[in-house]
Amino acid sequence: MSEPTRQQAWETLTRYTKSESLLRHALAVEASTAAYARKLGGDEELWRVSALLHDFDYEMHPTLDKHPQDGAPILREEGYPDEVIDTVLSHAEHLGLPRDTPLKKALFACDELSGFVHACALVRPTGLEGLEPKSVRKKLKQPSFAAGVHREDVYKGAEELGVDLDDHIRTVVEALQPIAAELGLPG
Repeated sequence: MSEPTRQQAWETLTRYTKSESLLRHALAVEASTAAYARKLGGDEELWRVSALLHDFDYEMHPTLDKHPQDGAPILREEGYPDEVIDTVLSHAEHLGLPRDTPLKKALFACDELSGFVHACALVRPTGLEGLEPKSVRKKLKQPSFAAGVHREDVYKGAEELGVDLDDHIRTVVEALQPIAAELGLPG
């Protein structure tokens, strides 16, 4: 596979992932990462592929001793380029790999925050509509809300990407709005 397409990545993702919530997470991270591809002049297709695949193996390998490192050989067998595989591996904080490209930084920054913004929208009657950074930051300070989201990764992601947290939240909210229905949200 020379230049993987979004369609190929979606087929790989759906072959290994059946959970609706994981598929929605992949779509949210894809939309957010693609927004940064446009902002930073990245190859949007490549960024979408990497984002869709970042958790493709999570149902098979739901523990840190296996995810995503045990998924990497599968991606290699399917012909994905090293850039995609290295990016997928770098999103896992526990592996301690460098995030030394804009794509790696964007994927890491969008992963936890996309999930958190989605959770915030789920508890609002208007979903993403009118969701402000201030509201998201307030929810970030409530440990019991979306408890599975690693807050330190949200803050570290924005810092590594070199963006203000409020601007980062705004970018993610705006990126998710066009796919709200696919995410099970109003609007």
